[in-house]
Amino acid sequence: MRILLTAINAKYIHSNLAVYNLKAVTAKYGDQIEIAEYTINQQPDEILADIYKKQPDVIAFSTYIWNRRMVGELIEELPKVLPQAEIWAGGPEVSYDAEAFLMEYPKVRGVMRGEGETVFPALASLYIEGTGSFQTIAGITYRNDQGELQINEDGAPANMDELPFVYGHLEDFSHKIIYYESSRGCPFRCAYCLSSLEKKLRFRSLDLVKKELGFFLQAKVPQVKFLDRTFNCNPRRTVDLWQWILDHDNGITNFHFEIAADLITEEELAIMEQMRPGLIQLEIGVQSTNMETVHEIDRVMDLDLVRNVTAKVKSFGNIHQHLDLIAGLPGEDQESFHKSFDDVFVMEPEQLQLGFLKVLRGTKIHRMAQQYGIVCHDKAPYEVLSTPWLPYKDLLLLKGVEEMVELYYNSHQYEKTLEEILKNYGSPFAFFEELAEFYDRKGYSKISHSRMARYEILREFISEKDWADPVYDQCMIFDLYARERLKSRPAFAADRSPYKEQLREYEKIYGKQVHIEIFTRDSQPVFVLFDYARRNPLTNDAHVEVLG
Repeated sequence: MRILLTAINAKYIHSNLAVYNLKAVTAKYGDQIEIAEYTINQQPDEILADIYKKQPDVIAFSTYIWNRRMVGELIEELPKVLPQAEIWAGGPEVSYDAEAFLMEYPKVRGVMRGEGETVFPALASLYIEGTGSFQTIAGITYRNDQGELQINEDGAPANMDELPFVYGHLEDFSHKIIYYESSRGCPFRCAYCLSSLEKKLRFRSLDLVKKELGFFLQAKVPQVKFLDRTFNCNPRRTVDLWQWILDHDNGITNFHFEIAADLITEEELAIMEQMRPGLIQLEIGVQSTNMETVHEIDRVMDLDLVRNVTAKVKSFGNIHQHLDLIAGLPGEDQESFHKSFDDVFVMEPEQLQLGFLKVLRGTKIHRMAQQYGIVCHDKAPYEVLSTPWLPYKDLLLLKGVEEMVELYYNSHQYEKTLEEILKNYGSPFAFFEELAEFYDRKGYSKISHSRMARYEILREFISEKDWADPVYDQCMIFDLYARERLKSRPAFAADRSPYKEQLREYEKIYGKQVHIEIFTRDSQPVFVLFDYARRNPLTNDAHVEVLG
């Protein structure tokens, strides 16, 4: 008897912690339980063939919104090539709508609801040892031998300290992101989030967490990404762990946390200020600054505190902040979202993530969608198409804004240029909206462009605006060389030939592993050194200094 735990990840660098946990809690069965990881970028037939070659007796899919369609396609084809294999599914995408999923796919035997670590061992025991029965396994919805759907009672919440540590063999995760859980559940009840359905907030003991983080530090893994929904919901615990991370910093490992900024304490800020640049990074869900919308989605947020905390962290100059917004929430129209965007943009996050509402099964927003008048895709990821406040045409425009923000802001390749351009706008959103419309009008959105081509497109945009000022080209040259030493000079770069002698003298002093560029201020040349051996540890930009 062989059981195949199957994960289809969004990217190759991702790993699926869930299937590794299930394998670990059933370790006594050894090779009878196997893990197979794929990505959504592979062809379904390629995955189908690989599963067939493994000849499993039971196939269990870890199901999420990003892989739901591909899982569905495989489920329809697998019985044709492995007619004797029984198929199961688990994960958040099927846990809250198990009956509908089983009705849609009549060849699926059942669904593991909730936390698989408390459900899967009994299921594995039934298949491998023949002990127990489907009727006695808590946390499953299944099809009995007569084809009738049966819904068993919910499984018990997992004890966090009893969850296995799956990273004993780090070679299995080479070139993959390391995901780690120190808690499950969330103290908040946001209407759009599946974490609001967790029955209880549970923590892994601090001693155990420190021991496991110490393993990552000793192995010098590049990044550990915490899956905790609100890492800083317990201030004493947060202080303890962040102080421990500060004290044990190995100079390499980065820790990623999802936090609520308005819960950050002065004590936590004092620890953060001492940290090495890049030791931690923070993801902060703002979602909207329209407080009526915030109230409507059952969210709790002190916006003034968010502003103050993000500004304080920004002033430290050592921590990457990633701020999120969600378009399509109840009560937020284009004008309101425009304001939300500008409110967050002025907080100067390193990343501004513009996302779109996903109407997830099981959430309050899903139950209320018809009452609100929210229209979304019927298929995963159930993204919003329109609301009474935000028609489809406005959402399409926001999609364009999202692309421009990713290309020109989140890439950090145009910082000086954007700073100069935004002096012409009272609203950052207005600029990105106008740039998105320009891209659409010129047909540029349909083409993949090189980095240099995007600079040329930005120059064309500036030219069309009739902003005749060489400062824009100078800003672009600065941005280009701040990131890398170019092999060939851009066509719009200044002529260096009048300054050959001075450049030679500087090269004698600083060597040839740097780049020296000439800029103009008040009609006078300014020599700027870009040193790529001394990069900013937070931004990776070259060290820059003006030469006297």
